[in-house]
This record gives sequence, C-alpha cells and structure tokens, in this order.
Amino acid sequence: MAAMMYVRFPLSLRHVEDLFHERGIDICHETVRFRWNRFGPMFAAEIGKQRSAALRALPRWRWHLDEVFVKINGEMHYLWRAVDHEGEVLEVFATKHRDRKAALAFLKRTMKRYGRPRTIVTDRLRSYGAAMKVIGNAAAQVCGRWLNNRAENSHQPFRRRERAMAKFRDVKTLQKFASVHASLHNHFNQDRHLNRRDIFKQNRSAALAEWRQLAA
Repeated sequence: MAAMMYVRFPLSLRHVEDLFHERGIDICHETVRFRWNRFGPMFAAEIGKQRSAALRALPRWRWHLDEVFVKINGEMHYLWRAVDHEGEVLEVFATKHRDRKAALAFLKRTMKRYGRPRTIVTDRLRSYGAAMKVIGNAAAQVCGRWLNNRAENSHQPFRRRERAMAKFRDVKTLQKFASVHASLHNHFNQDRHLNRRDIFKQNRSAALAEWRQLAA
C-alpha cells in the first residue's frame, strides 16, 4: 500500500509517512522509499505483462510520441513517451540526448513489445523522421498542429509527481520511476469522464482488488 500511495499520488515520502501515522501505523519515510524501490518494479512488470499481451492483439493502433525535458543535477535529459489512441501509456524511455540514435532506440524498444502501428503521430522533431527511415516506417509518420495533444497531455501526471519528488538524482532513477508510474497510471486510470458513476465505481474497485492480489 505504501508503494501504491507514493507512486500513484503526488505525495512525498514524508507525506506518505504522515498519512500512515494518522492511521496508527508507525513507519519511516525511508521504509516507503525501500518498498517502492523493491516492489514497485515487480508490480509494474506484472501489470505491463498482462496489458502488453492484450494490446498486441490490436496491431493497427495509432501511436502518439512526444518527449519532455527533465533536469537532473543541472543537466538536461529527455523522457520519451509513447501513448496509444486512447491515452494508454505504452512506453517511457529516458535518454541524455534527443537525436536520431535516441529516437531509434525508443522506437525499437516500443515496437519490440507491441509490434508496428499503422500510424505514428509526432511533433516536427527531425529525429523521429530520421529514425523511422532507418526502420522503414517513414510513411506511417503524421505531423500536424494539435494532432499530438494526447501525448502532450499524458506528461501532466508525471510532471505533478516530479514536483512532489523535488526532481531526480540520476537517469536510472528517472527511468525506473517513470516506468513504474506509467504502469500504475494505466492500471488505475478508469476514464472517469467517459463512464457513468456506477460503472466507474465498479472498475475502480476491480482495479484495487487486482492490485491487492498482486501485492499479497
């Protein structure tokens, strides 16, 4: 539960410690750090395994790709993100550069897991086009104003978490946390704005029950 609260909600380690203290549970904030570091990737991998098996059955998806700046110890790094047409986060990938080599590694990593999409929506960063020419998928690229809002909006939950964590200390921690956060966001994101209240409550309860089964 400590790992879920810390990764899912924009809380600091000490905020989680205080919330548990209000419930009569005495833990240290370093215990929260240890639990998410150890168990978070395990739970995220299990969730991702189940979802990727189901998502590969839909090879004609439209992907949205985008990248954001993340500053680590005063140096600029980049977090690449791929989401599908429904806003499901497919892959996140942290790199130090934003060139063709980084874009190519990101695309290969995502396609290895989910296959090739029918259409890939990107911004006008030239690294995408250069990487897709290497892969032989340049005809699938689509660029245009406002077409990539879905990918840009998917960065917002991560940005809220980044502010609560007071940034990251190294790129490995960034990659690890971003991957875990993306899996948990997919698992608990029930599209509240698309469903009736009763359906949303059923889906939320089912997601929480599945999480408790994973954590048992």
